[in-house]
Amino acid sequence: MQCDQTIALVWFYTARGYPARLRRIRYWDAEHDRRLVFLTNNFVLPAPVIADLYRCRWQVELFFKWIKQNLRIKAFYGTSENAVKTQIWIAVCSYLLVAIVRKRLNLEVKLSTMLQILSVSLFEKTPIQQAFSLDGVRPVETEFHNQLRLLDF
Repeated sequence: MQCDQTIALVWFYTARGYPARLRRIRYWDAEHDRRLVFLTNNFVLPAPVIADLYRCRWQVELFFKWIKQNLRIKAFYGTSENAVKTQIWIAVCSYLLVAIVRKRLNLEVKLSTMLQILSVSLFEKTPIQQAFSLDGVRPVETEFHNQLRLLDF
């Protein structure tokens, strides 16, 4: 811990936005050899606890960044805890299923590429090996006579 101060915001818009006093904690992270500064309105907890809470919060931020990048969740459909958890679990399960397919079929395609291909070709009837082949060959459309055709005028 380098310092623990009580401060007030003095610039017009910031002071108007938050007129109460704040606590400024400057912390030295020896593990990563860097100085961190935290602002909080919590004056009860000790400074090392505040620094540790922010460190844990950063891990949560990194987790959500990973979710956005890998699970393709851009926004949550619901705001309740159950809705967010359900959407994350569904996305994780989908991600893992694609990873299992990739492993079992010994595909060289990156997982992110597979997810992208699946997102644009979800309703196509393409053999999975052919969908992920990188040779650029697309499947030939076959006529299924027992299938109803939408918009076939």
